[in-house]
Amino acid sequence: MEFKKIDKENWGRKEYFEHYFSDAPCTYSITVKLDITRIKEKKQKLYPTMLYYLATVVNRHAEFRTVINEDGELGIYSEMIPCYTVFHKDTETFSNLWTEYKPNLDDFCAAYEEDMLKYGKQPGITGKPNIPSNSFTVSMLPWATFEGFNLNLQKGYKYLTPIFTIGKYYQENERIIIPLAIQVHHAVCDGFHVCRFISELQERIYN
Repeated sequence: MEFKKIDKENWGRKEYFEHYFSDAPCTYSITVKLDITRIKEKKQKLYPTMLYYLATVVNRHAEFRTVINEDGELGIYSEMIPCYTVFHKDTETFSNLWTEYKPNLDDFCAAYEEDMLKYGKQPGITGKPNIPSNSFTVSMLPWATFEGFNLNLQKGYKYLTPIFTIGKYYQENERIIIPLAIQVHHAVCDGFHVCRFISELQERIYN
């Protein structure tokens, strides 16, 4: 995993970054309906499959890998990995786990199962320790569907990494639909970039 610092003075996005990071700090979220009929038809496990597709598209585009690192440097990671929540029924709490990204779906799902077996029942907010800095957050709310969802982060105007929230799937006109909320920072990600992400994500699920 490589972190490449951005030369802001020669960065094509400098004007937009400074406006939405400093002059008018702005994050935004969008909630969309994804058709996951193919995933259900193939009887794939929903959560790891969605984690794989999200990570795959995140890793295709620099705007979803742009961060401010622990040293306060603005840059782009060569690869991002999903950090995701797992729920504990006995305590009604959750823990964060993470799984290394694999370019092959079956390989990623196998790595996910290994992490779940080893860390899935660990109590506390950090189920798998040493969460890498090149991670992005995914949560799943399998108890309810929704048409809108956003997070209110106290320090959100300095948080550039995308956040994804998946809801409960349902049937609509013989298709299986799942809501996905995407929260991003306008300093690094415009509406065009989010819409392209959604289009590519849906295409990969179809194919």
